Amino acid sequence: MSRNDKELEGVTLLGNQGTTYEFDYRPDVLETFENKHPENEYVVTLDCPEFTSLCPKTGQPDFGRIIINYIPRVRMVESKSLKLYLFSFRNHGDFHEDCVNIIMKDLVKLMDPKYLEVIGLFNPRGGISIKPFANYGDSEHQDMVRARLISNFHND
Repeated sequence: MSRNDKELEGVTLLGNQGTTYEFDYRPDVLETFENKHPENEYVVTLDCPEFTSLCPKTGQPDFGRIIINYIPRVRMVESKSLKLYLFSFRNHGDFHEDCVNIIMKDLVKLMDPKYLEVIGLFNPRGGISIKPFANYGDSEHQDMVRARLISNFHND
């Protein structure tokens, strides 16, 4: 059950040998494809272990890991476009909490998922690591939104 050309319309970056890596925030590089299994409720996890952005005050680089979990509806994010999108934060100056919320909002706008969460696990700077969590759910997933939010309070 492979995908046909019509199902791959709009997926332009995958397989493109002329990829340009942008160093400034670029939500317009995000692409989607059709979910072939909208009748199933399932979770997709995307893990970016080498996320970088800049401190908005000092301009120093911040390093972290971004984990995205979502339950798709009709559209799904194409992974190479997501890689380029996340790479575009490299010279973006924002706090960790802002980056996580921006990523969540951009992906919700792009895909209209049933549920989506973004977890940031940032490396320590100044002896403190920051682990922001942001999530979204449609009206049928509000219990999950609350449960996942509460479960992300850390005691360790």
